Amino acid sequence: MNKLNPRQHEAMKYIDGPLLVLAGAGSGKTSVITRKIAYLIQKCGIKGEHIAAVTFTNKAAREMRERVGKLVSGEAAEGLLVSTFHQLGLRIIREERKTLELRAGFSIFDNQDSNTLIRDILIQDHGAEGDQAQVIQNQISNWKNDGLLPDKAIALATGPAQMLCAQAYKRYNRALRAYNALDFDDLIMLPGILFTNYPDILEKWQNRIHYLLVDEYQDTNISQYELVKQLVGLRGGLTAVGDDDQSIYAWRGARPENLEQLREDFPGLKVVMLEQNYRSTRRILKAANTLIANNDHVFEKQLWSELGFGDPLRVIRCTDETSEVEQVVAEILDHRLRKRTRLGEYAVLYRGNHQARLLELALQQQQVPYQMSGGQSFFARNEVKDIMAYLRLVINADDDNAFLRIANVPRRKLGTATLEALGECARKSGTSMLRAAASSHADVPEAGRKRLREFSDWLDQTRQRCRSGNSISGIRQMLRDIQYDHWLDSISSSEDVAERRMGNVDFLVDSLQRVINDDGVDIEEAISKLVLRDLMEQQEEDRAADDSVQLMTLHASKGLEYPHVFIIGMEENLLPHRVSVEEDNIAEERRLAYVGITRAQQSLTMTMAAKRRQFGEVIDCEPSRFIEELPADDLQWQGGLEEDAEVAKERANETLAGLRDLLG
Repeated sequence: MNKLNPRQHEAMKYIDGPLLVLAGAGSGKTSVITRKIAYLIQKCGIKGEHIAAVTFTNKAAREMRERVGKLVSGEAAEGLLVSTFHQLGLRIIREERKTLELRAGFSIFDNQDSNTLIRDILIQDHGAEGDQAQVIQNQISNWKNDGLLPDKAIALATGPAQMLCAQAYKRYNRALRAYNALDFDDLIMLPGILFTNYPDILEKWQNRIHYLLVDEYQDTNISQYELVKQLVGLRGGLTAVGDDDQSIYAWRGARPENLEQLREDFPGLKVVMLEQNYRSTRRILKAANTLIANNDHVFEKQLWSELGFGDPLRVIRCTDETSEVEQVVAEILDHRLRKRTRLGEYAVLYRGNHQARLLELALQQQQVPYQMSGGQSFFARNEVKDIMAYLRLVINADDDNAFLRIANVPRRKLGTATLEALGECARKSGTSMLRAAASSHADVPEAGRKRLREFSDWLDQTRQRCRSGNSISGIRQMLRDIQYDHWLDSISSSEDVAERRMGNVDFLVDSLQRVINDDGVDIEEAISKLVLRDLMEQQEEDRAADDSVQLMTLHASKGLEYPHVFIIGMEENLLPHRVSVEEDNIAEERRLAYVGITRAQQSLTMTMAAKRRQFGEVIDCEPSRFIEELPADDLQWQGGLEEDAEVAKERANETLAGLRDLLG
C-alpha cells in the first residue's frame, strides 16, 4: 500500500460513494484496482464473495487475478470474482437460465456461427440477399449493444434496408432460441433485460455484489453501462477506472460519454485524477498532452513524469512506402548497434493491417525476427497460403502437403474417397500424390481418375509456361485458369472482402516479381525464397519476445509499452483514416495517435511517405495533421529540407563507435 502515490492512495481508500478514477496512460491504474480489492477485503471487512472486478479482455482479467492473488489469500478472498464483462454476463445467465427459458447446455455462437446462420436465413427468406450477411450481422450487434430488441428495431426502421435488417434480426433471434443458443452480444444484453423484468432477481445479485470495480470504463457500450448501473443500485459501491483520451473503440459501440454520464446518474460521484506517468519521458508526454488538447474535454488532465526530459521525437520523410519500411528496419538495426539493445525493445505501430505487408518483407529480407499481434500475418492469410501451395507445386511435384491444400481450391469435385484412394496408390507406388494422379489407377473411381489427370496435365502446362518465357505472366495465367477471383467471390462475406483478398494475391505475385528483378534469379529460386520466408515466419512464432521486433496496429497496442516505438504512415487518409476524415470523426483518430505516442518509454519515431501506391495508382501523400499539432521544438526531422546535418553526423559517429565496440 505504501508504494502508491498520494492520488493513487486516495483512490484506493475512498469507499464512501461511487468513484471515477481518471487514469492517464502509464499512471498505474491496475495497481490501484488490485490494491483497492485488497483494501476492501483486509481493511473494510468486505468478503471476497461480495466483490467483483470486470474488464474487457481475458488477458487483462488474468493479469488482474494474478496480481490480486499476491496481495490477498485465504478464506476472506474466497469467491472473489475477477472476470471480463462477458464472463460475468455468462455467470448470471447460467444461474438464471430457467427464467430466460434456456435449457441446460445452451450453446454460444461465435461470429462465424452467427454469420452463417444469418446468411442461411437471408437466402431462405430473400433469395440472393445472402451477400448482405456481414452488414446485417454488424447492425444486429449494434442493436444488441444498445439494448434494442427486434420488435423495437422493426418499429424504428426508416427504410427498406433497415427493415430488412430488423426482420432478419427477429428471425435470427427466433432461430437462436430454437437452437438453444446465444451469441456473444446476448451475454451482456440478456442480464440487463432480466434485471429490468425481474426486480427480485436484480435484488438477489445486488445482495451478491456489494462492491463493483470496472476497468477501461471508457470502452463500455450502452448495455454494459446499464448492467453496471443495475448491479450498483442505491448502495453506490462502485469504482470506475478509465481515460476518455484512450477511447478508441467507438466503431464497436464504446461510448466515452459513459464517463460523463456517471455524474448524472450518481450525483455524489467523486473524481480522482491519476496524472503521474511511470512510463515515458517528459518530452513524449509533452507531445501527447499538446496533441490531445485539440480534443474537447469534460475532464481536464495533464500527464507528467519524473523520468527526465528525454530525446527529441524524430520525424522521417521517405520517398515512398517501400523506402519507408526499409528505413524503419535500418533505423532499428542501427539503433540496436549503437545502444546495444534487444529487438524486443522495439515496436512498429500502424493504422491498418495492410501496412504490415511490406514491413514484413523488409524485416525478412534483413533476417530480422518479428512477432505480430492485433492482425493476421500476411503469410498466414488463407488466400496467400493457397497461392503459395500452387507455387510450391510448380517447383516441386512431390509436395503432398501443397497438393492436398489446393486439390479442391477451387472446387474440382475431388471427394474424400477419391483423395484417400489416390493417397493409397501413391503409398504403394512410392511416389507423390501429384505424380500418382498422372497415372491410371484402378483403385481410384473413373470420374475421379479423369479429373485428377486433367489437373495433373494442367499443372504440367503451367510449369512449362513458367519456365519458358515470362514466368510472372505464366503465374497470372494460372490464376486466370483457376478463376481464383471468382472463387474468392463465392466464399467471401462481401465484394469488398473478396477484393481485399485478391489484392493480397496480387501483392504476393508482385513480391515474386521484385525478388526476380532485385536478386537476378529465375522463377524457381524466387519461389523458393518466398517459401523460405514463410517457413522462417512459422519458426519465429515460438521465439521469445525479447528476440523479436513487435508489429501491431495502433488499436492492438493499447495497454502495452515499449522502450522504442515507431509509428509508420503518419499521413492524411492513413492517420487520420480516410473514412474518419469523410465522417468528420477526427477526435477518435487523434485519441488513437495519442495512444500510439504514449506507448513509447524512451524514444518515438514517426515516418511518412511522399508517395504511396493505392489501388494500382501512385498518389501524393500529405503529412498527417497530427504532426503539425505536436510541439515543433521537440521534433527532429530527417529527410526533406528540415533535416539537421549536425544530428545526422552525430548519429553516424555513434554508429561507427558501435561497430568498433562490436568488432573490438
